[in-house]
Amino acid sequence: MTDLSCLAYVLEEWAVLEFLKKYLFHMVIVSLTMSTILVFFIVPLTILFCIYLSNILLLIYQRNGEVKADPLSDVWNSARKTIASFWDIYARIWHGYELHGVENLPEGPGILVYYHGAIPVDYLYFLSRLFLWKKRLCLSVADHFVFRLPGLKLLLGVTGVMPGTREECLAALKNGHLVSISPGGVREALFSDESYQLMWGNRKGFAQVALDAKVPIIPMYTQNVREGYRMFKERRFFRQLYESTRLPFTPPYGGLPVKFRTYIGEPIPYDPNITAEELVEKTKTAVQALISKHQTIPGSIWKALLERFDKRRKSD
Repeated sequence: MTDLSCLAYVLEEWAVLEFLKKYLFHMVIVSLTMSTILVFFIVPLTILFCIYLSNILLLIYQRNGEVKADPLSDVWNSARKTIASFWDIYARIWHGYELHGVENLPEGPGILVYYHGAIPVDYLYFLSRLFLWKKRLCLSVADHFVFRLPGLKLLLGVTGVMPGTREECLAALKNGHLVSISPGGVREALFSDESYQLMWGNRKGFAQVALDAKVPIIPMYTQNVREGYRMFKERRFFRQLYESTRLPFTPPYGGLPVKFRTYIGEPIPYDPNITAEELVEKTKTAVQALISKHQTIPGSIWKALLERFDKRRKSD
């Protein structure tokens, strides 16, 4: 081999090596990026998958049993129990979920008011355990965008999720149901943070309904819900986008197996002598009191993880 040929061979090998180095560098960057995305979003996506899986199971149950009854009827109780058992197992395994204060729920109708986390999976856990423990269905007021999600109509119906007009809420309470609502709703989910600030704005409809129906309001809160799932820090663009469209464009992330404990506070009894505005303030104070009593502020992911695996500590 001539010197010129040898030089050409070395240059060719060097060029291939440089190409491989560059290619591998890009592959490493892409792999790290994909891994980061999976770490941040895999649990929220898993929850979404399980929600759709629950709907599919209900559709199978409906088709195999040729069930045509009202989704709120007792005919669906065996299917509800199956779905509730699945979510309760998930809650126990992933978050060591605990529910405290069930004795504070009235035997008859009432309105549950709760803080809204980035993902209300803690509320789903509550619904499941309530049904398993008490065979009781709590109807849920949800944001209108929930009903625009495709493929969830049957699940929403069987679990008692409703748009929550005044007439619907009054009818549900008249029929003896518990009705739950988060006055902060999607805004609180998107823009509250580890400070656990309530973001109710001027909402007082739930208080007026409670007064009209003459039912108590029961405060509820889940410890560490913001440490389990979070939103990216608020940006003016996303806030303006939500306020103009009322759609949640900011995706949640997280899914760490932190400790979840749901606390149901003492009922605020019906009082015909107070206004809706005064009842809103009493309810806000009650929910804030639960947060202050049971939550480290600002929230600590590390502490919440330690609580998850601390077998000696059963509850606050």
